[in-house]
Amino acid sequence: MLSFQLVQQPDLDNLLILSKKVFYDAFQHLNNPDDFDAYCSAAFTHEKLLSEIENPDSVFYFAVVGDERVGYIKLNFRQAQTEFQDNDACEIERIYISGSHQGMGIGKKLLDFAITKAVENNLQYIWLGVWEHNYNAIRFYEREGFKQFSSHEFALGHDIQTDILMKKEL
Repeated sequence: MLSFQLVQQPDLDNLLILSKKVFYDAFQHLNNPDDFDAYCSAAFTHEKLLSEIENPDSVFYFAVVGDERVGYIKLNFRQAQTEFQDNDACEIERIYISGSHQGMGIGKKLLDFAITKAVENNLQYIWLGVWEHNYNAIRFYEREGFKQFSSHEFALGHDIQTDILMKKEL
């Protein structure tokens, strides 16, 4: 059975391990190793994740099956949003499922969970950025009612990539 567990400061090591694992599984084989390692060495540190956990406008949740953490989501509100800082919006900055648990509907349940949180906070829309070459994720979000509204650059090491920004009105 799937449940969602709020990530708190004592969970930092577990979040760091899971974050690295799912990101490496999803994208390492698709990117230049030097750029990938440069990005990951900056993005996945205790200090960075601790500052994100301690930000009152951000929240992480683990997706838990039984007693195994199989994925996680990071939601940003207000000033923590990476792009717009819109008080009427929620950003899904990260949503990842371990490779061994893909195709089990966990991503949809995490997305539904995020939408529920946004609705509970009386927000107008929820948005996210997705790598332009992550075709499966783009199709998934489109099926769930998200529409492209913009794009931005994402630096993976020295490789400047494009993220498609998608949103769903609530």
